[in-house]
Amino acid sequence: VQLQASGGGLVQAGCSLRLSCAASGHTVTTYTAGWFRQAPGKEREFVVSINWNGGSTVHADSVKGRFAISRDNAKNTVCLQMNDLKPEDTALYYCAGGSTNIYARTPSRWPYWGRGTLVTVSS
Repeated sequence: VQLQASGGGLVQAGCSLRLSCAASGHTVTTYTAGWFRQAPGKEREFVVSINWNGGSTVHADSVKGRFAISRDNAKNTVCLQMNDLKPEDTALYYCAGGSTNIYARTPSRWPYWGRGTLVTVSS
């Protein structure tokens, strides 16, 4: 399974960005999908996850009400809509996938990873 994240950029605080993750190489429609982020000098942290059919999502407290995850299994894509961005959201954002419990917040429990896309939020 190959995952490719895109959509990062430099924005001002309060603005929005939409990240996308395209999957290829295997049927991923039954996989749980998620987004993690890693800020400079910090460990990779869970952001949000979605189950295979999009019916359930789990959010980190820090992004509740601001970030929303969605998926289109027909297109093998998962998106992360980020609103009201804050400087503390600045990080390298990674998409992840696998036959993983939607509540799994430990990176090692996710077998498939894309390369990160950088989000920088200026104050």
